[in-house]
Amino acid sequence: MKLKRLVAVSTALAAVVAGGVVASAANAEVVSNSYVLVGSDTLQDASNALANGTRVTGSLVRVKANNETIGSFDAFPSSGVGSQIQTKPGGARFLRPSGSGNGVNALIASINTSGSAKWNNVDITGQVDIARSSSAPKSADVDATNGKLAYIPFGRDAVSYIYTGGTAAWANLSAAELKQIFEGTLTTVDGVAITPRLPQSGSGTRSFFLSAIGVTTPAASIDVNNTTAENDASVLGANQIIPFSVASWTAQSTGSAPTTLNGTSVVLGTPISGVAPVTGAGTATVPNSAFYSTAFGRDTYLVVERARITPSNPKYDAGLAALVDPTKAASLTNFTASAASTPAAVKKKFGFLAPSTTAPTYAYPAA
Repeated sequence: MKLKRLVAVSTALAAVVAGGVVASAANAEVVSNSYVLVGSDTLQDASNALANGTRVTGSLVRVKANNETIGSFDAFPSSGVGSQIQTKPGGARFLRPSGSGNGVNALIASINTSGSAKWNNVDITGQVDIARSSSAPKSADVDATNGKLAYIPFGRDAVSYIYTGGTAAWANLSAAELKQIFEGTLTTVDGVAITPRLPQSGSGTRSFFLSAIGVTTPAASIDVNNTTAENDASVLGANQIIPFSVASWTAQSTGSAPTTLNGTSVVLGTPISGVAPVTGAGTATVPNSAFYSTAFGRDTYLVVERARITPSNPKYDAGLAALVDPTKAASLTNFTASAASTPAAVKKKFGFLAPSTTAPTYAYPAA
C-alpha cells in the first residue's frame, strides 16, 4: 500500500509559495476542521500533496481554505488495521471509502441530513465534502437540471496496463487481445500463461479500463475476493497483468508519489500501436498527450453537492465553492495557471494533463 500523509493546516484559499512547514509522511491521518476529500486512489497522491503542502515543483505549494485544515484521506486499507477513519472533530469513525464509487456513495450518505442514508451502517452526515472520482457519472444519471452532484474536472489521466514476467510481446497487447484476456478466452500469450487481475469493484480505474477494452462481464475467476487495491504494482505475482493509471505510473516513477513499482520487474504496456502512454523513464517520465487523447484517456473529477457551490442556494458554501472553482488559480481544480507555484503545476508532476473541459457535469443521485 502507498504511504499515508498528514493533512495540512490551512489559512485561506491560496497556494503558499514560500515559508511554512510541509507536512511529512506518517502512519496516521488527522481530522479536518473544514473540508474532507475521500475516494479515488488515482487522485489521492496529488490531492494529498496539495492539501499537505509539497515542493515537488521546486516551490512550496499548499492549497488552503477558510483558515482551517483540509483533510484528504487515503483510499486504502479497506479492511483490517487502519480501515476506520474519523474525518472531523467529534465525528463518527467509519469505513474508509476505497475507490471512486465508494467515495461518491460516502459523499451521498454525508449529504443526507435526515440520517436515513448511512455509510456501512454508520451515520456520517456532514463528514465528507468532496469525493475524488476517476470516473465520470453514468450517462443514465446525468441530469443538467435536477442533478444534485457536481462532477468538476480535476485533470486528465489515461489507463493502460502493467505486467510482470511474460515476453516482449506482452508490451503491446491490443485492445482486442486485452478484451479476450479479461474475459478469460485468451489464457496464453506468446507461449506463456497470463493471469489477469482487477482492482476492487469500487475502483474507477477498473470500470474505465473494462469499458475501454469492451468488456461487459470479466472472467469470474478474476479477483474473487474483490479487495485488490488499484495502482499498486506490489499485488502482482509472476506473469500477471492489471490495469493501471498512467498518472499514477508517472508519479511513482518520478518519485512524486510513494512507489510500488518494484524496480524494473514491472512493465507498463502500450495497448495502441506506436502510441506509448509515457515518454522518458525514471525521474524523466512524463505523460504522452497523444495517448491521453485516445480512447484510453479519461477526465477525472472532484465531486461535490451542487447546492453548496450554487450562490443562489441556501446551502451555498463560499469556501467549498472557491476550493473547487476551476477559474481560481489556487483552487484544487484549476489547470490554466502554469507557474511552479500553482496547483496546476503540482498536478502535472503527478502525471495529470489539462482536462478536456472545465465545465461541471451534474448527476442526479444524492439525498
